[in-house]
Amino acid sequence: MSFTKVDELIRADHSALIEEDNCIFLREYKASAGFKGETNSLIWNLKKKPSERLTKAGWHHKGRCIKQVSKEFADALNPKWLDHATLVPTPGSKAIGHPDYDDRMEQICRGIRPSLDVRCLVKQIASMEASHTAEGGNRASVEELLANYQIDEALSLPLPTAIGIFDDVLTVGRHYRAMHTVLSQRFPGVPITGIFVARTIHPNPFENIDFAADF
Repeated sequence: MSFTKVDELIRADHSALIEEDNCIFLREYKASAGFKGETNSLIWNLKKKPSERLTKAGWHHKGRCIKQVSKEFADALNPKWLDHATLVPTPGSKAIGHPDYDDRMEQICRGIRPSLDVRCLVKQIASMEASHTAEGGNRASVEELLANYQIDEALSLPLPTAIGIFDDVLTVGRHYRAMHTVLSQRFPGVPITGIFVARTIHPNPFENIDFAADF
């Protein structure tokens, strides 16, 4: 499995991204498909809530999927880049101390290989509604995310020379854009790459239509 770059042909699917953004992904997540398919099952297991650990069956799949993604990243990422890059997990929707605070992206980064420079440089001030559960598509804007993000200065040294922003799913790209903004303001000139398990694709409305039936 290898990475695919978000280029001009698919960037419009992720409308918060700008032309200068450098983002790569391994898989494609099908919107509105639930658990159907290997990638969708993987993502849904990754997003299992920590508060469900003792109340819902299948919690163990979350740990298995975290290890799987770590291995996929390890196999696909350039080891020379990993030697000097700072890996920055995108924080989950819940702040530290919340019952559903989820450090899955940090676990994934640390599982890629030992002794990597993994730093939770961006902290979330307050808990927010998770994007994938937001009612009516009422997801946080880039501006709202920026207002809720801050740099953890205790982790800012040594200064990064290359940054990878890690997240599970690239949908619109708001979280990445907010993360990029905060990090580039604090560490100007440092190259930043967005690294995702999957990007969201939407079903083709004409996929199951038999056009030949009209003739």
